[in-house]
Amino acid sequence: MSRTYHVPMANYAKLCPLALIIALAFIVSSVVANPSGNNDIDEAIQEMEKANYFTFVMLINMIPPNFFQGNITFLMPSDRSLSRIMIPQHSVVDLLLNHSIPSPLLFDHLLHLPTNSMLPTSNPNLMLKVSNSGRKDFFLGNVRIVSPNICTHGYSVRCHGIDDVLSIDIEKPEISCPSIASPIPAVAPSLAPPILTPTSAPPHSDASETSGGSGRRPHMKLALTYMAFMWVLYSKAICLI
Repeated sequence: MSRTYHVPMANYAKLCPLALIIALAFIVSSVVANPSGNNDIDEAIQEMEKANYFTFVMLINMIPPNFFQGNITFLMPSDRSLSRIMIPQHSVVDLLLNHSIPSPLLFDHLLHLPTNSMLPTSNPNLMLKVSNSGRKDFFLGNVRIVSPNICTHGYSVRCHGIDDVLSIDIEKPEISCPSIASPIPAVAPSLAPPILTPTSAPPHSDASETSGGSGRRPHMKLALTYMAFMWVLYSKAICLI
């Protein structure tokens, strides 16, 4: 003979806060285990400082912390090159966008690019022309990569040292559709069979099959009767419950 055990409501009241605490503990642990995606940026900054790119690090620290979320390659001019130019505070973001590629690329990846190919930057209006003559003569625009693979510890950030500041003189080419002077309209062949219009109504046509007459009224009455019958059965079932 089986026995049925009933848990008092007071025990449920004690279990609900406990379940809530456990759920909150799982949420907190997941947040701690998966921090924001800026760890790779922080590691890259440390690698830049070890390679003496202090001015470029200072420019990154001048923008909001979450501006770059990873998946990026920085092209870093040296401190001497950056000291020769005037950088207004409102132009720091533009300079970093122009000196970054929206993909983490090691130098070996860049070496696969052929000469005269165009490499996009984080600025959607700027592309860099590649001149690939080997490891010692690899140019992007007017600059040459002189210190490759400085940032390698993170998964989503790479950085390379370049010998000068990029000059912004290569715009993204505009793609325009050619216009046709005198278009010739194409005549599509008719694939449908010809429609024959009857001269008179068929002799055995039934008025109940027409869409606008009274042929649908018997069907409507039958549907309403069926709906009323089902409603009565549903009302009796509710009363029995």
